[in-house]
Amino acid sequence: MEKILDRFLRYVSVDTQSNEESESQPSTAKQLNLLRMLCEELNAMGVKATLDEFGYVMGSIPSNVDKKVPAIGFIAHVDTSPDASGADIKPQIVENYDGGEIALKGVPGLALKPSEFPEMLHYVGQTLITTDGTTLLGADDKGGVAEIMDAVQYIVAHPEFKHGPLRIGFTPDEEIGRGVVKFDVKRFDADYAYTMDGGEIGELEFENFNAASAKIHIQGRNVHPGYAKGKMKNALHIGQELCALLPVDQRPEYTEGYEGFFHLIAFNGAVEEADIAYIIRDHDRAKFEAKKVLVGQVVDFINAKYGEGTAVLVLKDQYYNMREQVEPHYFVVEKAVKAMEMAGIQPKIQPIRGGTDGANLSFKGLPCPNIFAGGLNFHGKMEFVPLESMEAASKVILNIVTLYAE
Repeated sequence: MEKILDRFLRYVSVDTQSNEESESQPSTAKQLNLLRMLCEELNAMGVKATLDEFGYVMGSIPSNVDKKVPAIGFIAHVDTSPDASGADIKPQIVENYDGGEIALKGVPGLALKPSEFPEMLHYVGQTLITTDGTTLLGADDKGGVAEIMDAVQYIVAHPEFKHGPLRIGFTPDEEIGRGVVKFDVKRFDADYAYTMDGGEIGELEFENFNAASAKIHIQGRNVHPGYAKGKMKNALHIGQELCALLPVDQRPEYTEGYEGFFHLIAFNGAVEEADIAYIIRDHDRAKFEAKKVLVGQVVDFINAKYGEGTAVLVLKDQYYNMREQVEPHYFVVEKAVKAMEMAGIQPKIQPIRGGTDGANLSFKGLPCPNIFAGGLNFHGKMEFVPLESMEAASKVILNIVTLYAE
């Protein structure tokens, strides 16, 4: 039986970064390298699994109980965030963490510091897996992938373990909001499911942001600066003005809990033209819609001031708050709570300040709360995951399976 740490390290060694600019499905061919590997590993365990043309791995384990129980799915995504490199990852294994700084040896002077990340102190005495400072780690969500595969390995190796029908799913492109766009819920054939894509141990979420993307093209007018008076329209300055019209206190660095935000994620260009990209988030649907209206009003103001066509807005909804879809089936949350308690874990039910595949799956008719995968500081070089949290997540999966089979 492969240990979960070894499995996780194998998976993070595969570069699976997704690409928002790509129109293909999956967005990058390299994601298929890990998806094929997972499909092959499931089949080698005796789990019937397929990989379809869109990059979805679906596996099925028949029930071994003599009564009808719901089919339960467990889902994780293989792609890593475009925010930081996911190639040539060199994990550091820190055993019996002592509570001090952890040097990220790939970048001289860079370190994980409890003074900056006090949650590190929750894991004193445990084994931490960190980056070397040159890449992200990929615990989001290869931690979830490894946990599901670890639980499957246990189930297959212990035929006496009682379970109903189980469904396993691995998806591409979650990080760019397209994870389950073409996911065939009917073919997956689960009654309920759980994404293993949350943060630190104990997290359980059935609420997420409503989400939209806003891309704004600014068309300026470049004129020789020596003769520019009354003629030049500097797209960079116009873009700065546009950004300044959005509320400063609604930026991510000033918000928490249920508070939404406008997040500037890119600003590129020159005097002649520039491109701005925002993501818009709010748990409250009415506030979310109001935020989108405000962006449109800001663009209208810029066009009124500098001329029609100066700013062109493309606004797209990405996903919605799954609470309204999950709450009518709240027992799926209660099962997860009990499964954590059985493992000696204190559940922390909280809203996701982000999104998961589970949000879109819930709106496709598959209620799908989100469970911790154990990692922290996702999407950057300070990412780390405690080994014990991954082991606990695998146990929670088995406990959920047991609860539905009873």
